[in-house]
Amino acid sequence: MRCFLFVLFFFCATAMFAQQDPDLDTLASYMSGSFSSEKQSQRDSSYFDVRLHMCRIWSTRTDGVWIYVEQAMAKTRDAPYRQRVYRLHRNADRVLESAVYALPNPAAVVGAWADTTKMSALTPEQLKLRDGCQVYLHGSNGHFEGATEGMACASELKGASFATTEVKVYANAIISWDRGFNASGEQVWGATKGGYIFLRTP
Repeated sequence: MRCFLFVLFFFCATAMFAQQDPDLDTLASYMSGSFSSEKQSQRDSSYFDVRLHMCRIWSTRTDGVWIYVEQAMAKTRDAPYRQRVYRLHRNADRVLESAVYALPNPAAVVGAWADTTKMSALTPEQLKLRDGCQVYLHGSNGHFEGATEGMACASELKGASFATTEVKVYANAIISWDRGFNASGEQVWGATKGGYIFLRTP
């Protein structure tokens, strides 16, 4: 009986250890919070003052870390121009992946970063995966870097055919460069000088 209990404990402990992922936990903590590009916009007028909010949702799920994302101009914070849900997880290749999902009714959950109960009626099954828009990340000298792959992330904004994302995630800042390109490979939207620098705010 003692042998059986020991074996059972060993396998349970092994399973728990296997589920632990310090890099995933750190990435999630770095991404969670409120951020602003105000200082960058003051230095360079080609960048807008944008507010970015990200908060963890559905914390009891075990299939990754789910994060609600809301982005708005500082002057129109109650009318966000981008709302998404990210799922941070290790994919089949053991790579850190941020999968991107669209919401069925974004207007219904505006402000969910401050009141996560707005997300309680939603389930992952109601979201739409933006296949090809996944960002693949790796740790690098105390921060994380990543990008989408190729031209797989479809976009029709301003005549684009596809979009790309490059991101660096630090403990107190996120640098995100989103761009759209037409079928000829010409950039049609997004910053042209480099990514937006979002600094963590209180």
